[in-house]
Amino acid sequence: MKEINEHIDQISQACNSNKVKSLFAFGSVTTDKYGPDSDIDLIVDIDENDPLTYSDHYFNLKFELEKLLNRQIDLLEQKAIRNKYLRDQIERTKVLVYGK
Repeated sequence: MKEINEHIDQISQACNSNKVKSLFAFGSVTTDKYGPDSDIDLIVDIDENDPLTYSDHYFNLKFELEKLLNRQIDLLEQKAIRNKYLRDQIERTKVLVYGK
């Protein structure tokens, strides 16, 4: 979480400008398994109903975070996580980065 914490103000600005309701980190970035070659796994909930505008916000956020953190970002949509096993795995390690 070091990279995230070091850039929390810029991450918050990116979230705000892309209508993010919440952003969570999960996986290795929240554990001691995170290393120099690790990607950053995030879950986002975007407050937008129009599909085109939604996708603009989604990809803008992803690219802004990759540039800011200099890491590959795996950005999952909160509403797309339907698999109970995956959801349970995420719940074990997720940490709020932005929002509620």
